[in-house]
Amino acid sequence: MNISGQTWGISLGIIGFLFLFDFINARRKPREVKPVEAALWTIFYIALALGFAIFLAQEVGAQASNEFLAGWLTEYSLSIDNLFIFIIIFGALKLPKEREQAALMAGIALALFFRAIFIGVGAFVIHRFVAVFFLFGAFLLYTAYHLGRGGGGDDDWHEGRVLGYFKSKGLSTFGLSIIALGITDVLFAVDSIPAIFGLTREAFIVFTANAFALLGLRQLYFLLGALTNRLVYLSKGLAVILAFIGVKLILEAAHGVHWNKFGSFELPEIGTTVSLVVIVSVLAVTTVASVLKTRQSGD
Repeated sequence: MNISGQTWGISLGIIGFLFLFDFINARRKPREVKPVEAALWTIFYIALALGFAIFLAQEVGAQASNEFLAGWLTEYSLSIDNLFIFIIIFGALKLPKEREQAALMAGIALALFFRAIFIGVGAFVIHRFVAVFFLFGAFLLYTAYHLGRGGGGDDDWHEGRVLGYFKSKGLSTFGLSIIALGITDVLFAVDSIPAIFGLTREAFIVFTANAFALLGLRQLYFLLGALTNRLVYLSKGLAVILAFIGVKLILEAAHGVHWNKFGSFELPEIGTTVSLVVIVSVLAVTTVASVLKTRQSGD
């Protein structure tokens, strides 16, 4: 896949402008965003991501567009799970509502920073050691197992010794929130980067998919506040997606070391189109099942 310098420049310009716009908007209006406004902004940023996929299809090709969509959907889903932890952190630390926007922007900026580092390291390692996909795949299968058993939610975040230390030093609630978000961002980057490298090895696609997944999360946070108890099967859906990508990574690693058969069984290769169909289908089923479940329970 040949990504031109012009495509890199246009993409970085668009992403930089959108992050700057969101940051300035958050600084101008330090308030709690209403659900209707948050929903409109969320739709706007989703439309931008889909528009970027069309741009890639025209400038680079259909494969790049499909890889971006698969990566963006996966990272966006993981980011939603991340936001639920943010909600728990702010509630546990009793951060004032009017300070949440500033803390969110700091948390999103840290997430982009840490993911950029992990992308660089991941691309370097993969370029030299294809067999590392065995490790990535096994890690994703472990994460999927943890989520499938019911991981995620209040039990996934505890104050810990680091925050306890800074609290004992008199650090403000806002400062504690930033540190907590930074630690959480590192942990989520460890999950998300192997997942997207299972869908594409192109660093440009990995970075842009992560960037667009992080855009608009500030507004989505306030929308999710009203939906916390409705997306009841999100973790289950993520478990299925991560398990699928984990298997895909292991198969790619096997082919990378020329291990194409298991006995008489020919090991399959899973293409980008199949990955995209699986991810979209799982997210659709997860959403519908969650809606039906909450309607039945009367939430």
